Order: sequence, then C-alpha cells, then structure tokens
Amino acid sequence: MKQLPNVNRGARARLYGLLLLLAVILVFIISMNTGTLRLSPRQLGLTLFGFGSQQDHLVLFTYRLPRIIVTLLAGAGLGVAGAVLQGVSRNALADPGILGLHAGAAFGLMIFVSFFRSLEGPVALLIPLFTFAGGILIAAVIFILAYDRHKGLIPMRLILVGIAIEAGFSAVTLFLALRLDPDTYAFAASWLAGSVWGRDWISVLSLLPWIVLLIPYVWTRSKLLDVFALGDETAVSIGNRVTPNRLILLCAAVALSCASVSMAGGIGFIGLLAPHIARRLGGPMHRHSLPLSALAGMFILTAADTVGRSVFAPNAVPAGVVVAVIGAPLFFYLLMKSKN
Repeated sequence: MKQLPNVNRGARARLYGLLLLLAVILVFIISMNTGTLRLSPRQLGLTLFGFGSQQDHLVLFTYRLPRIIVTLLAGAGLGVAGAVLQGVSRNALADPGILGLHAGAAFGLMIFVSFFRSLEGPVALLIPLFTFAGGILIAAVIFILAYDRHKGLIPMRLILVGIAIEAGFSAVTLFLALRLDPDTYAFAASWLAGSVWGRDWISVLSLLPWIVLLIPYVWTRSKLLDVFALGDETAVSIGNRVTPNRLILLCAAVALSCASVSMAGGIGFIGLLAPHIARRLGGPMHRHSLPLSALAGMFILTAADTVGRSVFAPNAVPAGVVVAVIGAPLFFYLLMKSKN
C-alpha cells in the first residue's frame, strides 16, 4: 500500500503529459494557419501532403514551419533548463533569464555578429557555440561568487549575483550593438526582444542537435536532481559527488538555455513558468517533471508567438514580450510567497 501514491503520481504525470502533448499539437496546427496569409484547414492539409499551390507551399515550408519548429524546440530547451537550474540551486525562483544566462548568450551573439557580420547560411550553425560560450562565462562567474566552501551554493546569493552580473553584461552587449551596421543592429534588437521572425531550416538544424541530445541526457540524471533537493550534506552522506555532478548539470542547463535563445531570441520567464506548471501537474520527482517542463515550455512559447502574430496583426509583437507580460507578475508573486 505504501507504493500506491507513487504509482498514482506516475499515472497522473502521464495523463497530464498526454494532455499537454495534445495542447502542443493543437497550438501547432493553429500556428500553421496563423499569419498575414491565412491557410484554410483544407489548404493546410493539401499543402502538407504536397498538393497545395506554389504560394501555399512557399508560405508554409519556407516561412512558417521553420519558425514554429524553432519555437517548439526552444520552448522545450528553456523549460528543461529552468527545471534543472531550480533543482541544482534548490531555488524555485531560478530561471536562465533571471540568473543572467541570457545576458551571457546575448554577449556571445554580439561577439559573433561583430566578427562575421552574417547571420544566414551555414555560418549560422556557429551561433549556438558563441551563445553557449557566453553563457558558460556568465555561469562560471555566478557560480564562483555564489559558492561558499562551507555552505555550498547559496540559493539567494545565486539570484542576487545573477541579477548584478546580468546588468553588467547587458550594458556591454548594448555598447557592442550600437557599433553594428544598421541591418545587423536591426537583427540584434529583434533578437533581444525575443522575436523568432525570419527563422529558416538552417536555424532548425542549428538548434535540433542540442535539444535532441541534452534533454534525454538530463532526464537520465533526474535522480541526481532529486538528491540535490535533500541538501548537500545529505547528498554527500549517501555517496553523491555534489560539486562535480552539480557542475555537469549546470553546464547542460546552460547549453540548453543558450542554444535555445540563440535561435528564439532573448526570451525570459519560460524557465520559471514551465517547471512550476510541471511540478503542479506531475509532482516534485524530476523523472516526471522534466518531460512535463519540456511540453509546458513548448506550449507557452508557441502559443505566445501565435498570439503575437495574430492578435496584434499586422504589427506582430515578439513572443518574448508576450511571455514577459505573463511571467513578470508570476515572478513577483513567487518572490513575495518565498518571503512568507
């Protein structure tokens, strides 16, 4: 009888996972039909199977599908990255954007465009590498400043240091952006706002390996994240190598976050929203909450992009702005709740 709650929790997580998957499929279909040129369900079906007009094929396969797939992949990456950061730091307020990782990714992107001056073609495959390098730099500085050799990683210090580092690197990024030519600056400004406009199949290929490889890897380490929740002393007492394992998972979260924002733009709060939704639906065990975080992130980002393109047409609002409108109040709510 003692194992019954775990069985029920697993069944509940699978049920909500199925419901989230159906929600993702629904918003995916709606998003394919949303835009300046609308495609009816019949046109959409014919075009998907190769029977649509040349214009419908161009709209769907050249402009719309790459954008939607990038939002799905980036949403999953940001959702899982947030869940890992919250598990590693034992802080429910941890988020890649709040901790400054997105500022590191933006810094890496500015370095890239300053040298290459090109964002199209095969050279775009290098963008996730530069954003990852910037994110690792930020993460290393934050980890060093927030770590105490006696107390380990201090959660509240992690947030405060992240906010301070984010402010400093954002200023440097803005300085570099102002030195760009007008066309490249327009891209940088759009990226910083969290816009996924103009993504192509090269963008999909740039992001896909990071998501496909790292999310399953993190899921295989879900038990480690459960152990971190017990505290460092307890984790060490049961034979867990706390610092090396924490660093490995931290690097995986940085890679997921920076690769995602490299193609989706500086979108914040998904790493905060998705894990909280996942824990509400599937419970605290990471083997359940990580897949739910990925699905929740996919739904939030794709829905935000769809809303930004449809509700505010013809002047589309970046997905990052839509997510921030929802995420900022939730962050303040959680911050006030944590003080109680």
